[in-house]
Amino acid sequence: MRIAALDIGGTSIKSGIWTGGLTEEVREEPTQAKQGGEAVMEKAKKILHGYGSFDAIGISTAGQVNSVEGFIRYANENIPGYTGTKVCEIMEQEFKVPVAVENDVNAAAVGEGRFGAAKGMDDFLCITYGTGVGGAIVLGKGLYRGNSFSAGEFGGLLVHPEVRMENDHFSGCYEKYASATALVARARQMDESLTDGRKIFARIKEPQVKQVVDDWIDEIVWGLVTLTHIFNPACIVLGGGVMAQPYILEQVQQKTLKQIMPSFGQVKIRRAEMGNQAGLLGAAYLASRLL
Repeated sequence: MRIAALDIGGTSIKSGIWTGGLTEEVREEPTQAKQGGEAVMEKAKKILHGYGSFDAIGISTAGQVNSVEGFIRYANENIPGYTGTKVCEIMEQEFKVPVAVENDVNAAAVGEGRFGAAKGMDDFLCITYGTGVGGAIVLGKGLYRGNSFSAGEFGGLLVHPEVRMENDHFSGCYEKYASATALVARARQMDESLTDGRKIFARIKEPQVKQVVDDWIDEIVWGLVTLTHIFNPACIVLGGGVMAQPYILEQVQQKTLKQIMPSFGQVKIRRAEMGNQAGLLGAAYLASRLL
């Protein structure tokens, strides 16, 4: 079994071949997303042709995905014109093999569940903290996608209703306070030179910087407390580059366990383990089930 895997993001397209272990022949190219959805599909086809023959294709992609029919239900303007793209149909016509298409965070959750931080767990959540906050729900070892394939939009969790604005769906929401973008915005209010996570954590021993980080961690925790009480998961997997900082994971673990009801205290809070492999592995595994 030889499966080609793609992970289509707004910045880059990762690709590789999966034969049952870790993804091999991994490559990465810029998405050039601003050229639009049609151009992204042409680039994806070109990348796949570079792998020779394969038995199926697994695609992890940005946007809300109808994984049954294999098209993009909605994508923001990071990839213009991507909404409505019939990814599965395009790739099946081109390569004449079965194709599985899934949202990127869902695919990463499958990868972590099969091979990484949630391996062997039936029920867990996967949450990524980056430009926004993305989420995935795994129940009974299967993805819970919701009525319209949009479940797990944890970034829309309302945490500050006092600042809610009528025409802004994400005002007052988790994404605005707990994302890596939110951390940088907080830090820049204090010091304009703190323009990214690396600069912030290089100065974490400074009391003012540490306070900014601690306040941001509290925002992460409020969301995790709510989600823990709703889903009662065995594990919550935290992804995103910022989670590589040991201080964040330690504080999130300690503070969350203090805030939840004791009967929920068995939840494990873990850092994602598979990194850039997670989406590729998840997409490939889903494609393998078509064979």
